[in-house]
Amino acid sequence: MTTTTEDPFSYLTYDEIDDGGIVRIMLNRPRQRNAQSRGLLVELDDALVRAERDDRVRVVILGGNGPVFSSGHDLGSADDVRERSGAPEGHPSYDLNGGSRLGTEQRMLQEWHYYFQNTRRWRDLRKITIAQTQGPVFSAGLMLAWACDLIVATPSTTFADVVGTRLGMCGLEYFAHPWEFGPRRAKELLLLGDSVGAEEAHEWGMVSRIFPDDELESRTLELARRIAKLPTVASLLIKESVNQTVDQMGFYNALNACFSLHQVSHSHWAEVTRGETHLGTPEFGVPEWSSAEPVRRRTRDGLPGASTSGNAS
Repeated sequence: MTTTTEDPFSYLTYDEIDDGGIVRIMLNRPRQRNAQSRGLLVELDDALVRAERDDRVRVVILGGNGPVFSSGHDLGSADDVRERSGAPEGHPSYDLNGGSRLGTEQRMLQEWHYYFQNTRRWRDLRKITIAQTQGPVFSAGLMLAWACDLIVATPSTTFADVVGTRLGMCGLEYFAHPWEFGPRRAKELLLLGDSVGAEEAHEWGMVSRIFPDDELESRTLELARRIAKLPTVASLLIKESVNQTVDQMGFYNALNACFSLHQVSHSHWAEVTRGETHLGTPEFGVPEWSSAEPVRRRTRDGLPGASTSGNAS
């Protein structure tokens, strides 16, 4: 049995399955390719906290309605412009958590709360989480998937971070690239902006299962039901044991350090553009992100592969 709860969410859906034992949260901005506006991110945190508080819930599935799981941060949709416009139409979070401060301090605090700390908190959610991905998963879309315990995909799903090649940045706020790809692959993918297919991501250990497109939802639910049969204490301690092991290897401290470097990147561009933007611009060798060349598929021989369309951040 599935129960759908629409209120109080505007940008996602929250479904309770199997009498609340499984929750499916779906990003619901398909026209914007599920780009992450501030409203969506705040609602997603509310939804995950709601699932975490509910003792019936054993597994959370995180997916996206439409052809794309998530195309990354929202960099200019009508919702994004409105949310940044200030009261009364703007999103209230832009006046909180450093929103009233100036310069680097404002940006650092806002990104720490709404891009970095929330993702890190979701990674440690007291439930087992599964990212249900499809289509081209770009940049900040990776952050959502990486925060989950397992990632499933379709054969046509691709993964790419193009903030280096399109925005002049050194990577995402939640810099898990070396842990997911390995050091040299992380450098290659960030320097070139190429995408990785689901099969290759599975070989690297990032993707757990690859399901046919028309069976993605049902097969993901089947996987969630298998996990939900475990005693909750076993699931929790398995997750905690693995996460603590990776933290002892330096994951937690590395994320903190790389977030600071991300802010240095923003400050550099704010300085050289004299405050016009905190991202790279064409006059400094960074292509206009909205009209950049399509993302190439990574190939072993370096020859041009199939392109992946869509904007990303």
